[in-house]
Amino acid sequence: MSCHPDRERPLDGDIDPQETVPSRKNTVFVDGVILNGPTTDAKAGEKFVEEACRLIMEEVVLKATDINEKVCEWRPPEQLKQLLDLELRDTGEPHHRLLELCQDVIRYSVKTNHPRFFNQLYAGLDYYSLVARFMTEALNPSVYTYEVSPVFLLVEEAVLKKMIEFIGWKEGDGIFNPGGSVSNMYAMNLARYKYCPDIKEKGLSGLPRLILFTSAECHYSMKKAASFLGIGTENVCFVETDGRGKMIPEELERQVWQAKKEGAAPFLVCATSGTTVLGAFDPLDEIADVCERHGLWLHVDASWGGSALMSRKHRKLLHGIHRADSVAWNPHKMLMAGIQCCAFLVKDKSDLLKKCYSAKASYLFQQDKFYDVSYDTGDKSIQCSRRPDAFKFWMTWKALGTLGLEEKVNRALALSRYLVEEIKKREGFKLLMEPEYANVCFWYIPPSLREMEEGPEFWAKLHLIIATDVST
Repeated sequence: MSCHPDRERPLDGDIDPQETVPSRKNTVFVDGVILNGPTTDAKAGEKFVEEACRLIMEEVVLKATDINEKVCEWRPPEQLKQLLDLELRDTGEPHHRLLELCQDVIRYSVKTNHPRFFNQLYAGLDYYSLVARFMTEALNPSVYTYEVSPVFLLVEEAVLKKMIEFIGWKEGDGIFNPGGSVSNMYAMNLARYKYCPDIKEKGLSGLPRLILFTSAECHYSMKKAASFLGIGTENVCFVETDGRGKMIPEELERQVWQAKKEGAAPFLVCATSGTTVLGAFDPLDEIADVCERHGLWLHVDASWGGSALMSRKHRKLLHGIHRADSVAWNPHKMLMAGIQCCAFLVKDKSDLLKKCYSAKASYLFQQDKFYDVSYDTGDKSIQCSRRPDAFKFWMTWKALGTLGLEEKVNRALALSRYLVEEIKKREGFKLLMEPEYANVCFWYIPPSLREMEEGPEFWAKLHLIIATDVST
């Protein structure tokens, strides 16, 4: 690195990796590195941020709802590799080139806020959540101790308290985490810890064959969690569902008894409120009865369907959820809080989360701080560094109010009803079933198959057409 104080700044305003340093007599060197003085040009960096934000505003935000814009400038992988400059070099590149790269990233990315973009999880652009994301990215906090993240810890506490209220619990606990899959893993591990607390220190050796039960229509993360936690996918019992995709409580009861008869140790039932494909809601009251009879932890994966709790009209879909021991709920889905925004909520208020996950890292969670250390919530998380995801939901909730969030849910389900009626009117469309939630399942029957009797050959041809359409 040069230490000449009279070095000229680049004329084009690009970032100068060798920014002006203190005068030679005041320069502090260690191992040939200048320690006192900036290493980058702050003014140039600020200008880059300003120009990049303008680009984001013009090319993403303002075009997000423009029906005339493309959802994506699609290119196959090998071609896209040639169009994008992906190589990482020894020397930095000028700002004008970085802005061109930003433009290319936006151009060839999927515009998930576009009106014509249809995919899981997404429901459009929420401006308030977006601003919250800008703020947290700029502040770059980590939510583990109050001293480093005072505002965001209080925000998370307030949001969790309100979500607990909507579930119907008088009190509870919880934490925001990277996704519904992680929430389900939290639940599985917490239920196991409740069943056998010694596992935290002694591990899996000596435990009986633990077994859990979930719907045949459950999210695939249940198998992943069982694998990750050492329970084993073969010890996940998938309970039969009815024609609408709901878990059958009588079948659950039968499987629990069968597991006990075989010498296994049932410890958890995972019900689903809003299955991925059919949007089915398991009968929580009846399932809770089974769990109470057998002393089983009841977890409700309401990652998708939990937002119906915000609607006085539709919250009946989750009748009985207050009897659950834990709940997964993702505001980043129907409530548009921005990926990722996922809460894991627990009815227990005896610090079970902390007891299960605490590692008591003394360098971080000192007990003699100058404030109430109960606000240092990081020790009940499996993470150390953790994003302030609750802030996105809090900002949207503050902007729209509970009634505004309720309207989002009601509108989404009204739109699904509208789609159902349109499907019924149109030739070649076959509705699979009347929807219970926002999921609308239907087949499109091409003209060549409309006169053909439904049977193995019909479905084989229809599936072949679908597979061909997807691949092309």
